[in-house]
Amino acid sequence: MAPHSHIAVYKALYKSFGGFAADVVAAIDQAAQDGVDIINLSITPNRRPPGLATFFNPIDMALLSAVKAGIFVVQAAGNTGPSPKSVASFSPWIFSVGASTHDRVYSNSILLGNNITIAGVGLAPGTDNMYMLVSAIHALNDTAAKDMYVSECQDASKFNHTLVQGNLLICSYSIRFVLGLSTIKQASETAMNLSAAGVVFAMDPFVISYQLNPVPMRLPGIIIPSPDDSKILLQYYNSSLEKDETTRKIVKFGAVACILGGIKPNFSLSAPKVMYYSARGPDPEDNSVDNADILKPNLVAPGNSIWAAWSSRGAESIEFQGENFAMMSGTSMAAPHIAGLAALIKQKFPTFTPAAIGSALSTTASQHNKYGGPILAQRAYANPDSNQSPATPFDMGSGFVNATAALDPGLILDTSYNNYMAFLCGINGSAPVLLNYTGESCGVSTMNGADLNMPSITISKLNQSRKVQRMLTNIAGNETYIVGWGAPNGVSVKVTPKRFFVASGQQQILNVFLNATMNSTTPSFGRIGLVGNNGHVVNIPLSVIVKISCHSTNS
Repeated sequence: MAPHSHIAVYKALYKSFGGFAADVVAAIDQAAQDGVDIINLSITPNRRPPGLATFFNPIDMALLSAVKAGIFVVQAAGNTGPSPKSVASFSPWIFSVGASTHDRVYSNSILLGNNITIAGVGLAPGTDNMYMLVSAIHALNDTAAKDMYVSECQDASKFNHTLVQGNLLICSYSIRFVLGLSTIKQASETAMNLSAAGVVFAMDPFVISYQLNPVPMRLPGIIIPSPDDSKILLQYYNSSLEKDETTRKIVKFGAVACILGGIKPNFSLSAPKVMYYSARGPDPEDNSVDNADILKPNLVAPGNSIWAAWSSRGAESIEFQGENFAMMSGTSMAAPHIAGLAALIKQKFPTFTPAAIGSALSTTASQHNKYGGPILAQRAYANPDSNQSPATPFDMGSGFVNATAALDPGLILDTSYNNYMAFLCGINGSAPVLLNYTGESCGVSTMNGADLNMPSITISKLNQSRKVQRMLTNIAGNETYIVGWGAPNGVSVKVTPKRFFVASGQQQILNVFLNATMNSTTPSFGRIGLVGNNGHVVNIPLSVIVKISCHSTNS
């Protein structure tokens, strides 16, 4: 993302164990001492922090100190979606990133001899012709008869080489693959050792709604992720068997198929869309029912099926052992995209504060997919593409990152460490906690999250009416802006001024008046848009959760 940038790596976690917050805090402190400009954390806590507020946890407070030192902090939002309030990155000084798709897809499929085509996955070559299908359970040698897992094709010695050679071997993809007890890599090696023409994995019916990433295979192969499609394959296979009427032994394998291959990508997907696993807002303020007046996630970036450099000696993924590149998915893949773009912004604007970098990324984000329609969010783990609807700010924050626009934002909304401290001091009972973490005493503060000069406005409880201000700073040339807005359902909105001129380097206050027009506990969303005559467009999402209106009756 940022060519020629210097990368510092700090080890704080360990395979199959994770780590302790103290180790992560030590890594953050060391990075700050080393003078880094950006910290990326593709990690989240494994539970919501207990105590006064979610913000008061060792990692977030260490990151606040990093922000005080001028470091822009990026964190993965978490992979606990799509439930509301599942976000695992909490604080306003942290830039929280959700995961979206991109339009690149590796489409693999298998054409059966009855002219039915079944879709699947697998970074594998195709076959050059039709080959006979042979199920693993029908290709056993005598020693394998009692092995209940033999259909997973993990041991070549269990099979009759003559039956498999030159044919397509059908293996079962069971829950043991999900648990890592069996692997695609080992099954592929089994097929190669048996001189198979290729390997086909049929999904076990007990593996329901498991989402598969494309997996590299050295020989022609495909994984059929749908149990229903796998059933179609096996029905065709079984109906094509010829058996001896007396012994019921198979005398002929009649089913044939051609694997079409999945190495070449195509770019046909409608993208971006928010992935089902990407954690969602609203931002929990504590362990009770309270929500914070902070928008989370901040935005989304590509996080699904992401290629990246990989150590050939890495043991974290068996399927990619020995490879120099790996494909992975998650908000941990999305966050580094933003860290790299932040480095480019910092390079162009070296005096930008962390908040200014976050503002440039947020106000320029896109709310539309590549075809001009709304960005969609997947709403269910099972069949996610059949359960989706337009994304809200609690799904995607300000939207999908726009790298080009972020380098020329026009206006920015800046805030400082002192403002974050005032916000924290405004939380009832926070003074001793803050003194313990920062060594600083709290004065009197009534600031809450909505008062922070953030590139978004989130109000967890709108009791009748509220006025919010935002300070805009022009980092471009002289420009005139026109202001428009769309109000959240159940809220009337007025923004002043509706039109303003701001000179280069100067500031403009935006006043936002919100009034509840109905009683509701359902979140609703709107947006403020500023369009400049030099082409700059600034978007500020509005989110209101609880609305309480006042109805009076004249006697």
